[in-house]
Amino acid sequence: MTTLQTVFEKARAENRSALVGYLPAGFPSKDGAVAAATAMVEAGCDVIEIGLPYSDPLMDGPTIQDAVHRSLTNGTRIGDVMRTVEGVAKSGAATLVMTYWNPVDRYGAERFARELASAGGTGTITPDLTPEESEPWLAASKEAGIDTVFLVAPSSPDARISRVVSCCTGFVYAASLMGVTGARESVGAAAEGVVKRTRSHTSLPVCVGLGVGNGRQAAEVAAYADGVIVGSAFIRRLLDAPDEKTGLAAVRELADELARGVRR
Repeated sequence: MTTLQTVFEKARAENRSALVGYLPAGFPSKDGAVAAATAMVEAGCDVIEIGLPYSDPLMDGPTIQDAVHRSLTNGTRIGDVMRTVEGVAKSGAATLVMTYWNPVDRYGAERFARELASAGGTGTITPDLTPEESEPWLAASKEAGIDTVFLVAPSSPDARISRVVSCCTGFVYAASLMGVTGARESVGAAAEGVVKRTRSHTSLPVCVGLGVGNGRQAAEVAAYADGVIVGSAFIRRLLDAPDEKTGLAAVRELADELARGVRR
């Protein structure tokens, strides 16, 4: 299993940011998700976030909602998520699950953490789990040997940032703006500020997500962040493709562009 620590050490040694790509399990199909994520890794992604499809998303914009709806229609369940992680981890990328808390809570925190570790997953991102409610998950994750990633936002006061980063072990996810996911014309101007403030509270890598969709934006964020997170732009390439083969070529092309961006 490739760890997040190894990924960021390698990126630092190469004087660049890490590239983190996101795709939901089960999209564009169960096998297609593994193939697409593997193509992204082969073209330059260091870390892959596998989304656990959920019917009541809080953070997902319309592009990810569309993909997640298709995934749920495909009958994707938690077992399929674990099999997707296992397939993607074989590519050599550090592989995380991004999930809202309710599915984990219903499944059982210890069971989920144990099965994720067994599948080769390196950790989770839990966007709606607050530090105040996180103890059961932190304990289960520590027992299973997987990392925990929580989110900070431009609106987070310093005291809140300090509390959030105390729950993180892999990296800190810095939302670039207040709002939902989705590629935009420009990355939120507040992103650099929240990265700077977060670094004053932790030595963990700080990665920026929300809004990045091309190599120019990746280069912009890579100038101040330890990692650049891209999701909706990859999904859009798959949604717009007439078939999975064309979609694979499209996400590979985008990953290559983004990988060159984080290396500028």
